[in-house]
This record gives sequence, C-alpha cells and structure tokens, in this order.
Amino acid sequence: MTQKQNSNVPAIIVCILLFGMISFVTNLASPMGEVLKYYLAGQEIVIPNWMATLGVLCNFIAYAVMGIPAGNLLQKRGYKFTALLAVVVGFAGVGIQTIAGLLSGMTAFTVYLLGAFVGGFSMCMLNIVVNPMLNKLGGGGNRGNQLVQVGGSFNSLMGTAVIFLTGVFVPEIAKAQISQVFPLMYIALAIFAVAFVVILFTAIPENPAIEAKREEKSQYGPMSFRHFVLGAVAIFIYVGVEVGIPNVLQKWLQNGGLQVESGAEAIAGTVTATYWLLMLVGRLLGAALGAKVSAKSMLTAVSTVGLCLVLGAIFLSPEIVVNLPVFKGTAGFGMAAVPVNAALLVLCGLCTSVMWGGIFNLAVEGLGKYTEKGAGIFMAMVCGGGILPFLQNAVVDWTGSYLISYWVIAAGLIFLLYYALVGSKNVNKDIPTE
Repeated sequence: MTQKQNSNVPAIIVCILLFGMISFVTNLASPMGEVLKYYLAGQEIVIPNWMATLGVLCNFIAYAVMGIPAGNLLQKRGYKFTALLAVVVGFAGVGIQTIAGLLSGMTAFTVYLLGAFVGGFSMCMLNIVVNPMLNKLGGGGNRGNQLVQVGGSFNSLMGTAVIFLTGVFVPEIAKAQISQVFPLMYIALAIFAVAFVVILFTAIPENPAIEAKREEKSQYGPMSFRHFVLGAVAIFIYVGVEVGIPNVLQKWLQNGGLQVESGAEAIAGTVTATYWLLMLVGRLLGAALGAKVSAKSMLTAVSTVGLCLVLGAIFLSPEIVVNLPVFKGTAGFGMAAVPVNAALLVLCGLCTSVMWGGIFNLAVEGLGKYTEKGAGIFMAMVCGGGILPFLQNAVVDWTGSYLISYWVIAAGLIFLLYYALVGSKNVNKDIPTE
C-alpha cells in the first residue's frame, strides 16, 4: 500500500462508520412509529397503519427537500464541514423523537414526525458525504465500487442491529411502552456524539476541484449527462424497491399470509429481518468481488435475478410452503412453514444489497467537477424509498392482494436492468469536466 493510500485509511474508516449511522437512525423511525401506535391506542387514540408509516415517509421525503441544498453545501464547504453539520442535525432529530416519548396524545405523534423529518435531513447530508468520498478515496472504478460496498455492508449490519435490539427491548409490540424504546434512542445519541468527536479530529481529504472551481460559471451540470439523469431515476426506483419488498412482505405475513395459530408477528418479523440479513451477506460478497467485477456487470446480474425472484413470488401459489428458521416469540426459535413466495422475496435481499453502489458508480462516472452537485441530486431522489412503498400499499388497498402489488417492484427492476445494459453509457463525453 502506498503512502497516499495509508493516509486515506482514517478517512475511509470514518466514512464506513457514517454508513452504519445512516442505517441505524433511519431504521429507528419504523419501530418508534409502531410503538407510538399501540401506546396511543391505550389512550383510546386510533392510529391506522398508513399513519404509523408516516415517520418513514417523513424520513425519506426529507431527502427530496434537502438533497440539492446539501449537495450545494458540500460543493461550497467541503466534506468535513458537511459531515459535522450532518451529525449535529442527526443528534437533534433523534433528540426530538426522544422528547416525543415524554409527551402524550397526538402531540407525541406530531413531535415524532418532526423528529423523523429532521433526522432525514441528517441522513441525506451523510449520504452526500460518504458516497462520493468513498468512491474518490478508492480512485473510482471497480475499487471505488468495492469501498462503497464495504460501507454498505456495515450499513446493513447496523440496520440488522436495530431490528435485533428492537426485539430485545420491545418483545411484544402490542404491549409496548414508550420507555422501552428509550435505550435505542440513547444508543443513537451516543453514536452521534462519538462520531462528532472522531470526525472533528480526523483529517478528511477535500476535493481540490471544489476550491479551484468554486467561482466558475458553467453552462453544464450533472443534469447535462444522460447517464446521470437516468441514474437518478434508477436510484429513486431502487430505494423504493429495497424498502417496498420487506415492507409489504411483513404486512402480508402478519395479516393472513401465515397459516399459524399464534406467533405470526414474531415469525413475520424474523422473516423480514432475514431479508436485511441477506443484504448484509450480499454486500460482503459485493465488497469481495467489487475490485474484479464491474458495476455494470454486477447491476445487470442482480437486476435479472431479482426480477426472476419477484415474478416467481407473484405467480406461485402461497399454498406451497418451505421451512425457514424463525423466532416464534414465547415458543423460542424453531422451524416454521412459510409460503414459498415469502422465501423468494427474502432472497431478493441478496440482489438489492449491491444495487446502490453499482448505480451510484455508473451514474457519477465521468462527471468530474460536477460529482458533488450530482450527489445532492442523487440524495433528493432517495425519496423514492417513501413514495414507491406508498404506491405499492395503495395497490394492495385497490386490489386486495399483497402479491399483486409486487408488479410495482417488477416494473422497477425492469428499469434497473435497462439502466445497467443501456442507460448507464456516457454519451456526453464531449462535455468538459475538469
């Protein structure tokens, strides 16, 4: 390893840790919403399912609001300043959600939504920092893709940790008390506090083009590149696909998808957690293969396999079952009969795991000085993680079928396959990027 590569190691480690924070805090919104739902039910305030998911929607909509401003901030003030500010905003977002737990009635729910929205600002800013920075620290290309996959692996690990810790602190969601969620909030606050100190004293290399080109005006921008525009659409769709698959899967299994007398919630939660666990496995494999396999080949392969799995889940009969290891609540761990459709959707976690890094690298390849602003636009499109699942749930209400709603996912995967094969080609190489 060269001296330059050695000097980049602390910055790479910081970026990977930030990747984990993004997942940990983002995944806090969902259990907090469910706990509040049952907590308010005890106060005779009925919160329907769609309202319980508003926290997740607020978290992702914040990306649409903050994406472009955060990209401009990164271009003007650099990586370190943006990362520090993101950590401060994230601390505030989690703090607001914690305060919501001290309140009662709809006031508590409203404050919780505000906290989720503010937390989304932070996650957007952190994403804008870590994705282009890891890509640059790896030198772009396959090596840059490999580092993004490593960061994504830690992201999945922390996301799985939230699910696990939620089960430890809140074993019975229907009887949950707000105080049971506080340890998760305190952990998140501690993570932010430590991260601020670490980032403050870590030398983070800035893009020299930021300072040199700051005052230059240009008739071009990231939206001048066709492959970037289509890549932004691909990110919108991808995040919706990643979130929509487990979101509807868990609801289906909790509401009649499982033929069990008891423990449906625990089994459904375990099956859904397996999806996120397979995302971790997939990202570890992606990190191992990232330096050898191009982002285009990787995205082509996983889009094709993912599409086949989803189509299988749509067309196969739910009466066909397979045995999966699950947590059965009071009955402990064991095997449970799960529809084959659910097993196929769980396997999609292996496919969605590496899509983000592949799409990002393909979309910013050749952007040069427009990369930072492009990252901001990318983050705005992450709002697809709230919008597409909302659309998918609307299809469930319209058709009365959870499985039919997966045509939304299938259509998204078809577009991702098109982007990998055709849309990712840079046809604007005549645009100056230095």
